[in-house]
Amino acid sequence: MTDLKHTPLHALHVELGARMVGFAGYDMPVQFPDGIMAEHSHTRAHAGLFDVSHMGQVILSGAPMAGIAAAFETLVPMDVAGLPEGRQRYGLFLDDAGGILDDLMFANRGDHLYVVVNAACKDADIARMKAALEPGVSVTPVRDRALLALQGPAAETVLAGLNPRVAGMGFMDVATVELDGVECWVSRSGYTGEDGYEISVPERHAEALARALLAHDAVAPIGLGARDSLRLEAGLCLYGHDIDATTLPAEAGLTWAIQKIRRTGGARAGGFPGAGAVLDQIASGPARKRVGLKPQGRAPMREGVALFAAAEGGEQIGAITSGGFGPTVGGPVAMGYVPADLASPDTIVYGELRGKRLPLTVTKLPFVAANFKR
Repeated sequence: MTDLKHTPLHALHVELGARMVGFAGYDMPVQFPDGIMAEHSHTRAHAGLFDVSHMGQVILSGAPMAGIAAAFETLVPMDVAGLPEGRQRYGLFLDDAGGILDDLMFANRGDHLYVVVNAACKDADIARMKAALEPGVSVTPVRDRALLALQGPAAETVLAGLNPRVAGMGFMDVATVELDGVECWVSRSGYTGEDGYEISVPERHAEALARALLAHDAVAPIGLGARDSLRLEAGLCLYGHDIDATTLPAEAGLTWAIQKIRRTGGARAGGFPGAGAVLDQIASGPARKRVGLKPQGRAPMREGVALFAAAEGGEQIGAITSGGFGPTVGGPVAMGYVPADLASPDTIVYGELRGKRLPLTVTKLPFVAANFKR
């Protein structure tokens, strides 16, 4: 624990009474005194403030945007060249077999791409980008900025109180905005299924901005525990759990993220790692699929629970990759992989819990409808 890194908000978390845990090499708040259930519900009803400074922030620059975009398209199966200035897109790093090495966000900020990657993968992701893109494109990790997420239906009102401009931003818009007297990089996006913003702020100003947001009656500090239950209800993947190098995009239900121009028949089809396997699976359909699962009882079924097609006998058909209690749903929820012929909503499968097979109902994702600002 002594080797854990601290985010710029660490002292504030401790002051606010957070229970701290090691996560991706950082000492992070898993919950605050009100508890995970209350934090989850507060975010759904009002606004929650999350510290996501452990994520990796990276700038791709040093060439005209057309060149940066073309280079980045050799690493991701997304349409980078067609992303307008001031817009952000979800992306994937893949290996040569089409397996997912990380998921990420990238934004066109005019003269550079701004990339945000997962904390546990950021060193490998930065090394991957440097090896593939430099020297033609400069890959610069951002090490002097914190990253905050303000999420929930009151997020717009709260942040607009610091700068009215943010109210005019749509889902996945990005902009440089002055907040509390400081230049911030703001995107209208998040990881909860709610409306909200992610805010990159110089680390020396991060605590002051966080305190300014928390001073609003609608805002509460939120830890990793509620972040996980919120994203699970929203049907959003957690890297290393719901997606990893053994998972191809079509299996994970992420085909929507691969624009037509990068698919078979598109003007810039292929040209990314694992393109053959990825595009073949999109065309033929995956043998297994990620699905929502609702246990038919009150007991949550968590990651690793084996799934079966029948209440007795037969071989394992899949496994739960994320699971827990969904406070908004009012019961246990899970995600996992099942054979494609068992992936239709209302199909019954069975999870083995403490030696007993208990039924789950395959359910369409998300469990809670998205509330993004369109």
